Amino acid sequence: MYKKKNSLKKHIQSILIMICILTISFLAGLLLQNTFNIGEQVTNIFIFSVFLISLLTDGYIYGIITAFIGVILVNFAFTAPYSSFSFTAAENIISAILMISISLMTSTLTIKLKKWQTLKFEGEHEKMRANLLRAVSHDLRTPLTTIYGSASTLLENKNSLTNEQQTNILKGIKEDSEWLIHMVENLLSITRIDSGKIKITKSPTVLEELIDSVIIKFNKRYPEQKITLDIPDEIVVIPMDAILIEQVIINILENAVHHAKNMTKLSLRVFVLNKQAIFEIKDNGSGISEERMPHLFTGYYESDYDNSDSQKRNAGIGLSVCATIIKAHGGDITAENIKTGGAVFRFNLSTEENANDQ
Repeated sequence: MYKKKNSLKKHIQSILIMICILTISFLAGLLLQNTFNIGEQVTNIFIFSVFLISLLTDGYIYGIITAFIGVILVNFAFTAPYSSFSFTAAENIISAILMISISLMTSTLTIKLKKWQTLKFEGEHEKMRANLLRAVSHDLRTPLTTIYGSASTLLENKNSLTNEQQTNILKGIKEDSEWLIHMVENLLSITRIDSGKIKITKSPTVLEELIDSVIIKFNKRYPEQKITLDIPDEIVVIPMDAILIEQVIINILENAVHHAKNMTKLSLRVFVLNKQAIFEIKDNGSGISEERMPHLFTGYYESDYDNSDSQKRNAGIGLSVCATIIKAHGGDITAENIKTGGAVFRFNLSTEENANDQ
């Protein structure tokens, strides 16, 4: 049903384009003939209109229809004897051949270009999916390995472990299981967002509570890494999917831990400007390479950037997924190197509820 509606919409759009361009061409022809007395240029105007319509519409049909209509209009309104048809005149036959030829050639080139763009997009999309799958596989493997090891320890050494030790192991299994559940839920949501099937469900979230939750989860994994915080003193409420935004912030922080070489400072700053909450995550490490920068949020960069050491890999779900989440929230995400050293990631979220949000 959706495809039929989309196809009908394209046909209506193409017809409107054809009518508008032909109308403008006809009026321009009248202007040239009656005002400037250079009616011999009218044919060139209609030839150009055939080219434009063939370029702006899909397939061959609209360009060919325009060519026939152009020949009829030139013959009827701009060729003596006026207000009559004479298709046997040599100039009319030549005009018809030129218009139809231009229509066919332009439409063919347009179709080939669109096919090439589609193939390129599909290839890049598959590459992004492969990179994302590789990152997600690593993220899932780490907690699963921990859960397996903890469960094996309980089964093999149950009698030698104290109640406190068993409780601690079970708590660890519970925490990793909860993390996996959130991870899978986020991935499912992101997949649906990316396919356009659902919209982000936002709820008012207090900024301070969001940041507290992020810091607690981050500190559990990286207790030695200190983060400098700078957030507004006043209460700031932002409509968002808190779980997904938490994942974005944690992922960028982890990205700095694993990839910002020689980093000694890591900061998280949030401020409000023009009804936008701006999040800044800054480090003083080695910065981002020029080769990687253009593809940072696309997932297209080559595996040469990946480190085989699992302790140094980005444990998040990928910067490309962060971009998907922020885009779904109606925001933008960017990254740049700092002149004094290091890099800064920024993304923004509206502090106002959008009428389109469900």
